[in-house]
Amino acid sequence: MRSISDKPLRDDLPFGARITGVNLEALKSESVREQIKDIFENRGLIVFEGMEPTNQLQVAVSNIFGPLQDHAMQIRRVDNDSMPGVVDLNYKSNTFEIDGAPLNGWVPWHFDACYTAELNRGGVLRAIDIPAEGGMTGYADGVQIYEAISPEMRAAFADKKIIYHAWLMFMNQRFGRPKKYRVISLHEDTVKLIKQAESATRSVHPAIWKRGSGEHVLHLSPWQAAGIQGHEDPEGDALLEALCQEMYAKMNPYYHQWKPTDMVAWDNWRFVHSVSGNDPKYARRMFRTTIKGDYGLGYFESDTGDRSLEMSV
Repeated sequence: MRSISDKPLRDDLPFGARITGVNLEALKSESVREQIKDIFENRGLIVFEGMEPTNQLQVAVSNIFGPLQDHAMQIRRVDNDSMPGVVDLNYKSNTFEIDGAPLNGWVPWHFDACYTAELNRGGVLRAIDIPAEGGMTGYADGVQIYEAISPEMRAAFADKKIIYHAWLMFMNQRFGRPKKYRVISLHEDTVKLIKQAESATRSVHPAIWKRGSGEHVLHLSPWQAAGIQGHEDPEGDALLEALCQEMYAKMNPYYHQWKPTDMVAWDNWRFVHSVSGNDPKYARRMFRTTIKGDYGLGYFESDTGDRSLEMSV
């Protein structure tokens, strides 16, 4: 029987694991699949190393954690299949100036689909075109962040809920923006996406939630945050910005430097992630799958009770 090997992602991190020995043959073993699921549940982030770089294996790894679903923003699929599958990310880049440096493909800290009621379980990512420098994906653990922020901030947000809106991307981001930030150019597809999102229903998610295993998670997506529910005023906005800044200061993130034979799976209910961006002279292209699921705590602001509503763009 095939076996896999796992070790901590990094000795100084309380989350994450590295796994080797995974291929299609190994994934036929139910014990191997259960081992990977347990690591994912406990560690929240898995870097699969030495992988055959194929869509087939990426989908097979994703299916360990649950069925696939289309990305909420209807990103173009790699294949032409009618079923959910692998989508193509960052093929057409946006360019920003961050702290004086031009960057392609920069994306701030966020959890996926915060602007919907149903929160997907996670994703699996692999690199197709890797820039010579930069282009790293950052991951930060909401359990670690919760434990690191001040007791006063934990108490302030213990029962707070955050409103999200898909329109609040890039040039419209309200909270947690870099101090020196400028949009240089947005691809026409991005501009269209933001415009179509303008009329989307806002969603609501708790700032802090408790896992079944007992840990509290700080789960905040600065990228598309609109404000604190019931506190959309200058005082509430200042409090939310303070939380964003404390989250940045206290997080202990992992930044993944990509190889073609890597795949990374992350728990979207627990982690936030970002993209460092890269020099515009380099290309960066990623393939991604999205794993269906829901932690059951989000809802639309309209409170229609229809959890199937999604932003369609």
